[in-house]
Amino acid sequence: MLEEILETYDDEDILVADGFDEAVIGIATDFTEPRLIYSVEKCIEILMKRDEMEYEDAMEYFTFNVSGAYIENGPIWCWDDFD
Repeated sequence: MLEEILETYDDEDILVADGFDEAVIGIATDFTEPRLIYSVEKCIEILMKRDEMEYEDAMEYFTFNVSGAYIENGPIWCWDDFD
């Protein structure tokens, strides 16, 4: 999905969260710059698998080091799974 989005918006400067390509679920275009939308649950799953973290550790890492970092026109983090 990420490649398709970047191809569609190839004239835009879209910020990408390194290492979380498989967690992209869409793009928001109602901002000054288009912003990628990432699934938080998919990001957590990536951290658990890639970095061999337990769920709680992956959540803490994501909260403080990924979604907690302020980046102007940065990604949107979406809680899309409430099971």
